[in-house]
Amino acid sequence: MAVDRSPDPEPTAAGLGRLLRSLRPHRRLVGLAAACSVLNKLFDLAPPVLIGLAVDVVVQQRTSWLAGLGYTTVPGQLGVLAVLSFLIWSAESLFEYLYALLWRRLAQTVQHELRIEAYDHLQQLEMGFFEAGSSGRLLTVLNDDINQLERFLDQGANEILQLITTVLAVGGAMVVLSPTVAGVSFLPIPVILWGSLRFQRRLAPRYREVRERAGDLASLLSNNLGGMLTIKSYAAEAWEKQRLIAQSQAYRASNGRAIRLSAAFIPLIRFAILFAFIAILVIGGLQAWRGAIAIGTYSFLVFITQRLLWPLTTLGRTLDDYQRAMASTHRVMDLLDTPVAIPSGSLPLPISAVRGNIQFERVDFAYAGRERLLESFDLEIPAGATLGIVGATGSGKSTIVKLLLRLYPIQGGRILLDGVAIDTLSLQDLRRAIGLVSQEVFLFHGTVAENIAYGSFAATRAAIERAAGLAEASGFIDALPQGYDTVVGERGLRLSGGQRQRIALARAILKDPPVLVLDEATAAVDNETEAAIQRSLDRITASRTTLVIAHRLSTVRHADRIVVMEQGRIVESGAHDELLARNGAYGALWRVQTGLRPEEALR
Repeated sequence: MAVDRSPDPEPTAAGLGRLLRSLRPHRRLVGLAAACSVLNKLFDLAPPVLIGLAVDVVVQQRTSWLAGLGYTTVPGQLGVLAVLSFLIWSAESLFEYLYALLWRRLAQTVQHELRIEAYDHLQQLEMGFFEAGSSGRLLTVLNDDINQLERFLDQGANEILQLITTVLAVGGAMVVLSPTVAGVSFLPIPVILWGSLRFQRRLAPRYREVRERAGDLASLLSNNLGGMLTIKSYAAEAWEKQRLIAQSQAYRASNGRAIRLSAAFIPLIRFAILFAFIAILVIGGLQAWRGAIAIGTYSFLVFITQRLLWPLTTLGRTLDDYQRAMASTHRVMDLLDTPVAIPSGSLPLPISAVRGNIQFERVDFAYAGRERLLESFDLEIPAGATLGIVGATGSGKSTIVKLLLRLYPIQGGRILLDGVAIDTLSLQDLRRAIGLVSQEVFLFHGTVAENIAYGSFAATRAAIERAAGLAEASGFIDALPQGYDTVVGERGLRLSGGQRQRIALARAILKDPPVLVLDEATAAVDNETEAAIQRSLDRITASRTTLVIAHRLSTVRHADRIVVMEQGRIVESGAHDELLARNGAYGALWRVQTGLRPEEALR
């Protein structure tokens, strides 16, 4: 995932718009949560009204506002206030419980859906996307950034709604009771809003940088944890520690720059609020002294002013959470906006109908940012045949397999399976028809049986064991502590390379595909394991189309046909004995590996 450190002109607006679009399916839940937040704040603002009424009762007694409603005695009026207090506090508590429950439910739901949507989209992207980025940065988006959104929806959205409710409700009440006092109390609000917008614009790029630095840090940690064997074997622990210190310090510094700016917000806002509060105390007090307003009204105004102005000090923290959430939203949505370069075709491909005839017709291909590797490349593999592909590293052998699996888009020509262009076929069906055993075997953290059954999840235990037997893996599996139920560890590190290779072969055998691809499947194994794999191949390749890519010529010598590749071109083609007799490129490779001249090998 490429790092973009250029400033975004409207990151906040764009992030908010994208977030709101993701909330559309949950409009009802948003509405309920928002209603509970507003009602909770309205009941929360009621105690100053009760205080004002209580002062009015004590001072005015039989002429108080409550007396006008028919409650003429002071004890009766105080009793009414007590009942109202109980009801208001109960309602406030109820709606606080409900808004907390509903906002958290919304936050958890959106978090879950965004993570699944982002991961599902990620799986549809071509391999070039993963090679250009880093797994650590992607993990940061899928985990930390989406969690940041969850935290904002859980708390920040409620705080913003309650702040708006406070300003509207309290401001309206103050205008009705005393326009003069209301005017004074409103004086700091434009200053606060102006300051908030200024801080918001300056904070947005800083928090964007914080998220990028977090991605860099996660990338380094992910790489180092995966490469711990290399780090230890080269005694590079101190070097890697220094690299981590540098990355962590960069993250700390970028966070520090954002924090210094956001921390300055609240003290500045407090001074604006302080001057307004002092003015209200003085002006309102003078009005009450002159009799322009009632003592109870003045008490209400003093208390309610705090409810209006002091919550504005939390605007800094709320904006802080908001900017972090928008920076995270931007990164999540950028991932979702990444175009899918290899869309699935619409034609179904029943596995039982696949014969396995493969054709490359004038195929052009180049990896991103590199020179063209294949140009007008032609190759045909008859159904049921075994084709060996050999050549130097970088000659394009593995690229053929990647293009057949549609892991990369081609730039020209077409690839056919049984006469049908593979880009018109269902991508899932195409890949189910091809079994791949590569040199770099990836085993998942789980049991041996689970790894063999990967991709064939409904397979029975008997089928799993039969596949292991065909791959000549059952011997070492039975010797493991828990046999097929032995946990292989992350990436299968508890097993040897040869054992992992045979489990991968058993996985492909269990899949039972009409097309089998062995990409350097014996390159990293010992002679005994290679011999075992070769015996397995003799049994399982008899009735299916097989591509065998190998450096070791002994692996392909029995193939029906062998092609030799150099720099993306086929320079020789034929059976093993035929190619040796020509004494060309294949013969040269044979001499390097065996030390025999071609004519000696033919004797």
